[in-house]
Amino acid sequence: MSEGASEARKAFGLRLRDLRRDAGLTGREFAEATGMHNTKISRIEHGRQYPSEDDIRAWCIACGVARRIDELIAIHREVEQMWKEYRRDLRKGQRHVQERSGPLYAETRLLRAYEAIVVPGILQTAGYVRAVLTINAELHDLPLDEVEGAVEARLTRQRLLTHGDGTNNYSFVIEASVLGNWFGGAAVMREQLDFLRDATRLPSVSIGIIPPGHRTMWGGECFYIFDDQMVRSEMWTGSFKTTQAADLAFFDRAFDRLRRQAVYGDAARALIESERKNLQTAENR
Repeated sequence: MSEGASEARKAFGLRLRDLRRDAGLTGREFAEATGMHNTKISRIEHGRQYPSEDDIRAWCIACGVARRIDELIAIHREVEQMWKEYRRDLRKGQRHVQERSGPLYAETRLLRAYEAIVVPGILQTAGYVRAVLTINAELHDLPLDEVEGAVEARLTRQRLLTHGDGTNNYSFVIEASVLGNWFGGAAVMREQLDFLRDATRLPSVSIGIIPPGHRTMWGGECFYIFDDQMVRSEMWTGSFKTTQAADLAFFDRAFDRLRRQAVYGDAARALIESERKNLQTAENR
C-alpha cells in the first residue's frame, strides 16, 4: 500500500476513535457493546486494520450516532477506491487506461487542470504523448509495442478541445518550467509549443502560465477537477481520486490561487515564444 493510502486509512480510524470517545465509551465498554475484540478495536483506530461496513454500522449504533452510518460508509468506500496501484491498473495496458478516461472527459462540462511538470494530457501533441508514454512504459516495465495504441487513445479525446461545440470547456494552469521540460527532442517540442500557442486562442480554452519569480502560492503535484464532482491527482505509484465536498472545496481554492498567479493571452504566448527561442538556440549550438 502506498503511503498516501495508509494515511487515508489512519485518518478514517481516528474519526472512528473520536466517535467512541465522544460517546464516553472506554475500549472495554465499547467491546462489550459491539462484540468486537479489544485488539480489533485498537487496530482499526490506529489504521492497522480497515473496518468492514458491518463494523461501521455496529460502531455508529454503539456510539449513538446511527444517523451517520450512510455518511461513514460512503467515506469508507471512497477511501478504498481513492488509491489505485499503478502496477495493477496498468496490467491491462496503457491503451486501456487512456480509453477508460474518454467518457469522463466527454461528460465533463468544465475541466480545470494544474500541471507543474508536463503539458496537460489533452493538450499534448502526438510526438509529446509518445515520448511521455514511452518513459512511462520503461519505468513500469510495460511492453513498448503497446505505446502507439495508447497514443491514439489519448489523442482521440483531444478532439473535444479542438473540434468541440462549446459544450466542453477547459481551464489550464501550468508552471513556466513545463515549457522547458523537453520530451521527445527538439522537433517534438517545437510542435508542442506551437500547439500550445494556438490553443490559447481556442474559444473554449483558457491557458494560464505561472511565470518564474515571486509566488503567493507554492506549486505541487498535478490535479484535475472534473466539473465540481471529482478531483484526480496522480503520483509516482498511485492515483488519488475523491468526490468528498471538503476535498473538492480545498482543490477549488488551490486552483483559484494558482490561477491568479498565472498570465494569459499575449503574456502567456510571450512565455511560449521565449521558450521556443531557447529551443532554437539549443539546436544551433
